[in-house]
This record gives sequence, C-alpha cells and structure tokens, in this order.
Amino acid sequence: MTGVGCVDVGPSGTTPTDVLAVARHDAEVRLTDEALDAMARGRAVVERLAGSSEPAYGISTGFGALALRHVPPELREKLQVSLIRSHAAGMGPPVEREVVRALMFLRVKTMASGHTGVRPALAETVASVLNAGITPVVPEFGSLGCSGDLAPLAHCALVVMGEGRAVVGGRELGGAEALADAGIDPIRLSAKEGLALINGTDGMLGMLLMAIDDLGALCRLADVTAAMSVEALLGTDQVFRRELHWPLRPHPGQAASADNIARLLAGSAIVASHRTGDVRVQDAYSCRCAPQVAGAVRDTLDHAAAVATRELAAAIDNPVVLESGEVTSNGNFHGAPLGYVCDFLAIAVADLGSMAERRTDRLLDRTRSHGLPPFLAADPGVDSGLMIAQYTQAAMVSENKRLAAPASVDSIPSSAMQEDHVSMGWNAARKLRRAIDNLRRILVVELVTAARALELRAPLAPAPATAAVVAALRQSVPGPGPDRAVAPELAAAEAFVRSGAVLAAAVSSAGPLR
Repeated sequence: MTGVGCVDVGPSGTTPTDVLAVARHDAEVRLTDEALDAMARGRAVVERLAGSSEPAYGISTGFGALALRHVPPELREKLQVSLIRSHAAGMGPPVEREVVRALMFLRVKTMASGHTGVRPALAETVASVLNAGITPVVPEFGSLGCSGDLAPLAHCALVVMGEGRAVVGGRELGGAEALADAGIDPIRLSAKEGLALINGTDGMLGMLLMAIDDLGALCRLADVTAAMSVEALLGTDQVFRRELHWPLRPHPGQAASADNIARLLAGSAIVASHRTGDVRVQDAYSCRCAPQVAGAVRDTLDHAAAVATRELAAAIDNPVVLESGEVTSNGNFHGAPLGYVCDFLAIAVADLGSMAERRTDRLLDRTRSHGLPPFLAADPGVDSGLMIAQYTQAAMVSENKRLAAPASVDSIPSSAMQEDHVSMGWNAARKLRRAIDNLRRILVVELVTAARALELRAPLAPAPATAAVVAALRQSVPGPGPDRAVAPELAAAEAFVRSGAVLAAAVSSAGPLR
C-alpha cells in the first residue's frame, strides 16, 4: 500500500493489506507505470495472435465446450461482449459491497501483471469504477469456483461496459447511468478482454482474505471471553502456564492462546480467592482446554493465510501470456486451494464457537457455576436473566455446525462436461463468511454473560484486564439487574465488539494479545 488512502498496483507485490484497504476502506486504486508497461507488452502479443490465421483460444475461438468454433475478425468484439452478457447469469440477493470491491480490485491486480494480454485502458477503467464508488450488483449464486468466479465477475464486467446494474451512494441505477454520472466512458471490449475480465479466482480469494482478517481478531476476542468465563467460574489459571505449552506441546497457536489467557488473568483477586483449599482437582474441558482449541484455530488460520498469500501472488487467467511471449491454456482458475482452506476454517470456526457456548451454559447453570444465581437472574423464578440469550447462542452454534460441512467435496459437471470437475470454492467462501458472523455473535453472548457473572462475584475483584473489559462494556450495556429486553443489549455489545473496543480495553492492561 502506497500513500494515505491510495494503493499502487504494479505487476506484482500486492498485499492482503492492499486488498482490505480497497475493499473495506475505499482506498483509491492507482496503476503504476510498470504495470502499464507490462500490460502493453502483453497486449502486443495478443494482437499478433488476433491477426493470425491460426485459432487461439479466447482470442479467435469460442469458450468452454464451444472452443472448436473459429470466430472471424469481424465478430470478435461481439464474441467478447456476448461472453460477458451470457455469463452474467447470477441469481439471488446481491453480495456485500466489500466482496464486490475485493473481486474487482483483484482482477485489476491480475490484469496489471501483463499476463492477461489486455489493454491498459481496460484495467484503468475498472480502477476508475472502483475509485468512483460504483458497486456493480452481483447476485450471490452463479459461481462454481471453476473456471474461476465467472458469473460474479461477469456482472462486474457488465457495468464496466455500461450495462447491468450498480449501486452508488446507496442508490441502485443502470450501469450506463452510473458511469455517466462519474464521467467514465464505457469500455469497448477487444480481443480476449471479456475472457480476461471473468476468468479468475478473485471472489473466492477476496472473501478468504477478509475472513482471515476477521478471524484473527475473533481468536483474540475468544481468549478474552474464555479468560472472563474461567475467572467467573472460579477456575484455575495454572493450566495456562507457559511451560505446559511450549515446548511441552509445541503448537505455536496453543502457546499464543495460553499466554494471552494467563496475562488476562494476572492479578485476579477472584482467582486468588480459591487458589488453596479448593476441592476441585481440574476444570471442565471448555475452560481447561481453551488454548488447545483456540490455538488449533490459529494454526489453521496460519495455513489459510499461507495459501491466500500464494494465490495473491498469482496471475489467474486462461489463456495466459508467458514471459517468453507464448500464449497458452492452463487450469490455474480451479479454486480447489481456496475452497479447501475456506472449508478448513469453517470447521475451526464451528468448534471455537461450540466451546464458547459450553462455557456460557456453565455460567448460567446453578449446579455448575459454583455459587452464581440461576441464569444470573436478579430474582430467579420471577426473572429469567440470560436464559434465552444462551438459546440464541446455541442456535448459531448449531448453524455453524451445519456450515462446517465442506463445500469442496462436491462437484457438479458443467459446460457439456468440458468443466467436469469444479471446486465449489465460492460456496465455501460464502458459508465461511456467515459462520464468522455467527462466531462473533456467539462470543458476544459469552462476553455479556461472563461480564455479568464477574460482577456478581463482588466484592472479589477481577483481574485488571478483565475488569477493564467489563468497565468498557458497561458504557453501552447495563450490568446485573431485573429483567429487561435483552436483544438491544446484545446488539449494543456486538457493536462494541465490532468497534475493537473489547480488545483495546484488554490490551490496555494485559499488553498486546497474540
């Protein structure tokens, strides 16, 4: 990322931070001179092939199962336009603005490599659409993750051509009107350019990169809520000692999680109050094994980040222009690497949420909470406390278990059996986004429950770090008391989490969380 609010795109070197800046923070996209030169060189190769009598896939032939048709020069512009129109066949509700911006930016990144053979003007036009805040309407269903995210990218390409639908400033309008209002001329596609606009893994990769960013923060949040629950349940902090994790069981994520929880619990009068004379020998697994599960999520996340980083360095198109000047077909558009890790992460997300729900349930059950009132109610029997908040949490945990079923094991042949094995990576990424949203809310319920439980341990004081989190939460969510509408408080707590205030409060006392 170069400059404040601006991302420079060269032939290589794009980072995850760049993608997030454009997708989520509306950073401006600027193509470097090196990118323009690389595209010009690649374009010269394509134009030589376009002028040749020899058929070249995607340049002078049809696509997929129709690749045997040789298309004469006078029909080649129509070939590219027809490709976009026919492939913009999605259905369902529109996907999120950040997803559309990510996939468009990633397509610009790939075009900037010079390997797609498009004119610099095409990449510049897509960048201008992004910079103008124009968001094409992209329906949710249509991609099989092979050959790339064809339908979603085609809906974006329609708008670049002055067709389709787009949203600008919250208002939906036609693509031609959106471009005209922004002073952008619609692009007229030339040889290979329609194909280059849609033959990529950009939607899958964009959603994966955003999921990695979100889940990294949620892993730290899970350590905070786990520490608060362990403390409120009169659990021991001894299982989080460094020497029990590294090098005794040298999983890096586990060691990081244990270190976080130990520092969050440091100085707790609640923990100290039962350090001696407690008849319990061990805590329940949902408390004692929190680092083992949250750590495994971190390690899975590290693997996913490695895959995403490699894909971000790739130039996905078919055919591609090689450094030698050769133009050749390939199968790099297949989304298996991305689909697999999206599925892996969905499994990890489901398990992390499941463990959080078990701790919440213990806090609400008088037979297992070690002296807390039933459901943390002010007047049990008259008041129900947080009973139904746990129901809501359990519903999302259950959904995440269903979302953990892998999409990438499925394959439905398409294009008259030419595309006879597809990745379903787009579906894997879509359900991962939903699972992560559910996880955030699951952890919010644990946060609200554990905070109330800690306050009910008064006059014993919690650790400085967990006390800071409770105090910050209380600025928007009231503490223990008679029953009141719970939904608005959970919504306020979710906004509190999304703002980053929970982690900021914890870090202010415990130091940076790993």
